Amino acid sequence: MSSRHELRIGEPVCLAATGDACGEGVLWERGSGCVYWTDINRFLVHRYRLKDATLRTWFFPEPVTCVMETSREGTLVLSLGSGVILWEPETDTRHEPIFRLPGWPHVRCNDAAVDPRGSLWLGSMRNNVGPDGAPGPVGGWDGMLCRIDGQEGGNLIQTGVIQTGIGIANTLVWTANHAKFYFGDSLKNCIWQYDYDLSDGSIGGERPLFEGFARGVPDGSAIDTDGYVWNCRYGGNCIVRIAPGGEIDRIVELPVANPTNCTFGGEGGNILFVTSAHFGQGSWERLGGCLFALETNCVGVAAGRFKLSSTKLEIK
Repeated sequence: MSSRHELRIGEPVCLAATGDACGEGVLWERGSGCVYWTDINRFLVHRYRLKDATLRTWFFPEPVTCVMETSREGTLVLSLGSGVILWEPETDTRHEPIFRLPGWPHVRCNDAAVDPRGSLWLGSMRNNVGPDGAPGPVGGWDGMLCRIDGQEGGNLIQTGVIQTGIGIANTLVWTANHAKFYFGDSLKNCIWQYDYDLSDGSIGGERPLFEGFARGVPDGSAIDTDGYVWNCRYGGNCIVRIAPGGEIDRIVELPVANPTNCTFGGEGGNILFVTSAHFGQGSWERLGGCLFALETNCVGVAAGRFKLSSTKLEIK
C-alpha cells in the first residue's frame, strides 16, 4: 500500500486500437501533451494527442524500440534495432546515428531510458525480429547494458558497457530521490536494484528486488513517487506493483495477455499509459496491441531528458 494515501486504480481504457504486433517504448511528452510509443515488429512510431484524441504514425526502415525526450525542444531520441538516432517529429527529420550497436543484426536494442543526469541507458538482446518484421526465436545471453552521455558543445560519446550476459534487457527506472536504479532481465525473470550515484551516474550493490514471479516475465516498468515499481508482465495479463522492499503491493489485471511497457503522464502525472502486443490468444486478444490508460491517484516519476547542447547538433 502506498505510504501516502489509499491507492485507487481505474479500469483500463483502450485509447488507440492500433493492433500493434509488439507495442513498446512508451513516452509521455510533457510539452506537447502526447503519448509516443513504437511497434517494434512493424517498424512504427505512433503519437496520440490527448486533447483531441488524434493519432499519427511514422514508418521506419527497421525496428524502433523506444522513444525518449531530450533537453532540446522539438527533438526526441529513438532507439532503433541498430542503434540510436535523434528525431524531429514535426518535420520528420532523422539525424545520423549517434550510437551504433555492435553486433547488429545478430543483436538489437531493446528497452532504454534516460537517467536523472541526462544520460541515456540502453539495453540489448539477441535479435528476434526478421528483416520483414516477422517474429523469431528468443534466447541467448548476447545482450548488454550501456550508457551514452550527451555533452555540451554538441559532442556525444558512449561512456562504455555497464553489464554483459543479458538475455532480454527490460525495465530501466530510477527512484524520485535518485538513490536507486532498477533493471530487469526477462529471461531470468528478475528485476534487480542498485545504488545509484547521481554525481557520476555509476551503479553498484546489485541485489534482487523481485524474482521468480509465476505470472509471465518482467517487461517494461514505470515508477511512482512513493518508490513503487509498476512492472508489466508479458504473458501474465497484468501489471504488478512492487513495493520498495520487493513485496507485491497489488496486481492490476489487464484484458490482454501481453502488456509490454508503461509510463505515467497526463496533466497531473497520474495516468498510467500501457502498451501491449497482440501475440496472445483468446477472445480478449482482440484488444491485443492497443494502447491503454489507467487513472490512478498516485503520481509517477517523470522520465529524464537526454542532455544535449542548446546549439544545433552536427553529427559527423
